[in-house]
Amino acid sequence: MYLVTGCNGQLGSELRKILPDAIFADRHDLDITDADAVNRFVHDHGIDTIINCAAYTAVDRAESDVEMAKKVNVDGPHNLARAAKKIIHISTDYVFDGLGHRPYTPDDTPCPTSVYGQTKWDGERAVLDHAECAIIIRTAWLYSIHGNNFVKTMRKLGAEKESIGVVSDQVGTPTAASDLAAAIVKIIPQMNKSNRGIYHYTNAGVCSWYDLAVAVMDMSGLMCDVQPITTAQYPTPAARPAYSVLDKTKIIQTFGVIVPHWQRSLEKCLKQF
Repeated sequence: MYLVTGCNGQLGSELRKILPDAIFADRHDLDITDADAVNRFVHDHGIDTIINCAAYTAVDRAESDVEMAKKVNVDGPHNLARAAKKIIHISTDYVFDGLGHRPYTPDDTPCPTSVYGQTKWDGERAVLDHAECAIIIRTAWLYSIHGNNFVKTMRKLGAEKESIGVVSDQVGTPTAASDLAAAIVKIIPQMNKSNRGIYHYTNAGVCSWYDLAVAVMDMSGLMCDVQPITTAQYPTPAARPAYSVLDKTKIIQTFGVIVPHWQRSLEKCLKQF
């Protein structure tokens, strides 16, 4: 039996569509920071595999809400990893400082520059330390028709404003939550102790936030003018990686997952609105 935590988020909502027989839990159903509650839930429901989509993702708020970020992003994964036979844990490009100039591989040493990034890295290590069969999937720039995300924000602003400024000096790759969900479903039956470890998954290609915003406007038929601005012009409490392109070679070669180009997946997603 599969358990999907964080089931009402972007990724959990997409998994619900393609894993109908799984058990889906949000924080009201299961407090992952409570080890006893996790153990009881896993035992009572006969859980074999956990897909942990639960996370504290308020990147800027985490800078001042450190304890809660640690509880959800470190203690929670630790509890799940100890309770489950197998676990797929979702992590982030924020474990890197973004000072590189080539796609980050799973073997590159993390160097987070934010509380969010640090807690996600600590969570990765907690999972690998305690689960016999563990897959860590780092992803980036996740979006979907669900929840709050950059793509939905751009559509809203594009319909309301004549012009907006978007950061152009942060480069990465958008990821459709539906594509990541499909990759996870393909990975689950292939999981074993020999392929445990860290993997990267985003869509293919590279762009800046500015490029993504322009693409959203064009594909949505919105006339809003998008102007490029620098990170310095849009200061935030938490530092963002300037370059966070992730190398997907390992996950493709190990599990044979499909990695569509970000533009194709974006167009597909926007047609659902």
